[in-house]
Amino acid sequence: MQDRSTELFESTPPVRLFFTAALPGAVSMLSSVLYQTLDGVFVGQFLGDTAFAAFNLAMPFVVINFALADLIGVGSAVPISVSLGRGERERANNIFSAAVLMIVLAGLLTGVALYAAAPAIMSFMGADGDFALFAVQYLRVYAVCSPLTTIVYAADNYLRICGYIRGSMWLNILMSALSAALEFLFLGVLGFGIWGAALATCAGMMVCAVLAFVPILRGRAVLRFARPGFSGEMVRQIVACGSPNFLNNIAGRVTSILMNAILVRLGGESAVSVYGVLMFAGGFIIPLLYGMCDSLQPAVGYNYGAGRFDRVRAIERCCFTASGVVSLVSAGLIMLLPGPITTLFLPSPEPELLEMSVYALRIFALTYATRWFGFAAQSYLLAVERPIPASLISVSMAFVFPIALIALLWPLGLTGIWMNFPLSSLFAAVLAAVLLKRLRLDAGGGRPAR
Repeated sequence: MQDRSTELFESTPPVRLFFTAALPGAVSMLSSVLYQTLDGVFVGQFLGDTAFAAFNLAMPFVVINFALADLIGVGSAVPISVSLGRGERERANNIFSAAVLMIVLAGLLTGVALYAAAPAIMSFMGADGDFALFAVQYLRVYAVCSPLTTIVYAADNYLRICGYIRGSMWLNILMSALSAALEFLFLGVLGFGIWGAALATCAGMMVCAVLAFVPILRGRAVLRFARPGFSGEMVRQIVACGSPNFLNNIAGRVTSILMNAILVRLGGESAVSVYGVLMFAGGFIIPLLYGMCDSLQPAVGYNYGAGRFDRVRAIERCCFTASGVVSLVSAGLIMLLPGPITTLFLPSPEPELLEMSVYALRIFALTYATRWFGFAAQSYLLAVERPIPASLISVSMAFVFPIALIALLWPLGLTGIWMNFPLSSLFAAVLAAVLLKRLRLDAGGGRPAR
């Protein structure tokens, strides 16, 4: 008798599989997006513009806090899926068990480091007074909770591998709803400071991290905990497969940190606030793309491991098409609604701040005319165990192109910063097209050419 994941990945028609797997994944990420948006709204509405700017100054470092866990979670999910497709269940369970232990230890190490370094980091960024104080408070709460929270996104991957796609979706919805309710309670009712916003999110993550492992601990999932056996080959494979997402997170946050440091000096808190509005606007789109593409990775990896390359191509056609539609529609909405988007986070902006934000959003919207292609290509290459080209797309999009364009567009001032996004996206799409052409499936329908 087929288990839940085997039947889903092997037998479900590709289009139906897309709707079965990708739509719950998109809904899961949408729930996360809505909470992240509410997070920014609550901070801006209840605590004011300085707290909102501090929130955005600290956020890249919060993402870095999760980066190692994401590397291990995503990096282990690929070989786990491929191993299950080959019928190697003991190997899959060993990789899973070792990865969970690695994530907890990584969370402890990064948490300690960020807690100790938080004041120096914000001083280096050019922040002072309440601006710096609020950012330190926000970051330190995440650092303290890191060992118990960083596992939550990896657990999401493991649930999807086990075929618990709807369960993963409902868990993400619960996490977002619980975090939002706690944040409203902490900020709006109890009057906590910005640290309360971070505490609310961490509490929601910890509860859902525990719930995520219930079906595995009860023996109802295809994956089982085993005594972990580590090997250099296994660790290298996890690192290689997780590198695209890790490098994207790290490179993207380094770019954000550099952008924030430049913006503090070019336009002060106002420019940092506008950058935060752009990130929240993009935050609606990227998680949707990630939810769709990442939810299909177990199916692509499974069929790739099983030698079903016809299904790999069919699944990826659905992924590319849906990603393009979501991105283009989202770009149109940002272009049409820059004013309401701004006032959602900055309720009473000065006229100059509103004008700056509207102008920046209309340029920023062009990013998503091409961003979807590089994103879908990166996801596909990772799923078929091509981490090097996937990493190249990721790092180029998140770091290489933006840094080069900062220098090229410097004479344009803040306009050059806003133009950085669509131009980086365009260059990444061109790079992705070149790499896909070179690594396309061979004419006989076999594995991608090396």
